[in-house]
Amino acid sequence: MGEEQQPKTSANIVTIEDAGPCKKKVIIEVPEETIKKATDEQYNTLRKEVVLPGFRKGRAPRRLLEKRFGKETSEQVKLKLLADASEAAVKDKKIDILSDPDIEFEKLELPAQGSLKFDFVVEVRPEFELPLLEGIQVTKTRLEVTDEQIDREIEHLRRWTGVWTPKDEGTVELQDQIIADVLLKIEGVEGETKLDNVEVYVRPHGFVALVPVENLDEVLTDAGVGDTRQTTVEVPKTYFREEYRGKKVDVQITVREIKWLKPAELDENFLRRYSAGNENELREKIRDTLQGQLQTRARTEMSEQIYKYLLDNTNFDLPVDIVAKQATTLLQRQYVTLLDRGLARDQIDEQMEQLRASSEEQAKEQLKTFFIIDKVADKLGVEVTDEEINGHIAQVAVRRGQRPEKLRENMERDGSLAQFKLEVRQDKCIAKLLESAKITEKEPEKEPEKQPKKTPKAKKPSKKSAKAES
Repeated sequence: MGEEQQPKTSANIVTIEDAGPCKKKVIIEVPEETIKKATDEQYNTLRKEVVLPGFRKGRAPRRLLEKRFGKETSEQVKLKLLADASEAAVKDKKIDILSDPDIEFEKLELPAQGSLKFDFVVEVRPEFELPLLEGIQVTKTRLEVTDEQIDREIEHLRRWTGVWTPKDEGTVELQDQIIADVLLKIEGVEGETKLDNVEVYVRPHGFVALVPVENLDEVLTDAGVGDTRQTTVEVPKTYFREEYRGKKVDVQITVREIKWLKPAELDENFLRRYSAGNENELREKIRDTLQGQLQTRARTEMSEQIYKYLLDNTNFDLPVDIVAKQATTLLQRQYVTLLDRGLARDQIDEQMEQLRASSEEQAKEQLKTFFIIDKVADKLGVEVTDEEINGHIAQVAVRRGQRPEKLRENMERDGSLAQFKLEVRQDKCIAKLLESAKITEKEPEKEPEKQPKKTPKAKKPSKKSAKAES
């Protein structure tokens, strides 16, 4: 551990030592004359304020004040000297602290003679050099909206606004909807549960009366009206419905009606729904929307490359205690998110165990990014004004359907406004770095052609089946 003797700061002697990653030990010696001066000032103030029997206000002798208020006065002088000395040391020595000094006041005594010596350890910002910030190599995928993409989007909109229509003939196919009578036999439960006129969507990972069924399409495909199909599923132990969780369930499905999704007609009503006068106008609207999505995707892709460059080319240790606090904060946020999703206690506990394993690495990356961006912002002179913050809040408020001033008030109350400001500044830094980046365009990777779905052999339910389909 290297030790550096610092010159005097005012009347105090300050020594700073390394105390581990992002930690400094500050040792301070307050001279006897400084203690005496502070003590005299405290007694002079006390003499003006107190009244002792037999003496007029402000005329009580020092010896009586010491006898009556000595212990209390000594404690006050000590606290003031420790606070002033530590604050001056941090300020004068330009120690970039992350947390306030933790001084064990109760263990220190004001000496009757001689100097007052004390020390404390503070966490400080990591010291590191930034990599070159100009000319960062970035690749940008050349993305263009094609007629095929527009066709697919229109087909998606037609299906979205389509109508489930009864099949006059034929059997069940993938993506159909059936109306069925369902019989459930749950492991460990006496009797059976009979449900009539249940809507069932024929999908690979489907649900029958809230029971998750893996390969449901295989069970039902080619069934006709009046046919009965059966299967047995093993419901995952993490499933949100307690009555089925971790149990085998025999499922019997009797088809009463088969429906197919008839896409909406590309007619005047459909066009009016999407504020288009004709099909060409609708295609242009979709093109603009898709182009905006592609631009956002390309910018996100380039931003991620900037982050990776900064993280890969900057090395420094992180404060252990702050990493632990950040990891705890991450877990608390995840816990609240899981509660909001309505998961049961054992489901939350299981997921939290998995999250704990990665929370420390996530915390390290977030903290490292914070310190790097903070230094980048200082170097590039990036600042965020109140007007910019209000503008971003207004955009978020519009998306949420809230009033901007109400949203800001809520953010100030729950403490999220400070984090929001950091994110806005972070986005500005990345935008600034992209302005000077060397951007090379590349062709998008070709998507593999989709093969016709083959019917695989039946397999046990996986945890995927626990995810409800919207």
